[in-house]
Amino acid sequence: MGKGDKKSKKGKISMGTFGASRPRKRASASAIAAAAKPAVAEKPAAAAKKAAKK
Repeated sequence: MGKGDKKSKKGKISMGTFGASRPRKRASASAIAAAAKPAVAEKPAAAAKKAAKK
């Protein structure tokens, strides 16, 4: 079993594939929470200044 073996972990690494012997890594809970956070809205004072300039 080596780099040419499709079923071994070493073979999966050399081929760049995934499977039971080399599962994909799941995203961590903190990474998922950071991606799900809504964008921060503008502060009311900054919005008022932009409106006043126009």
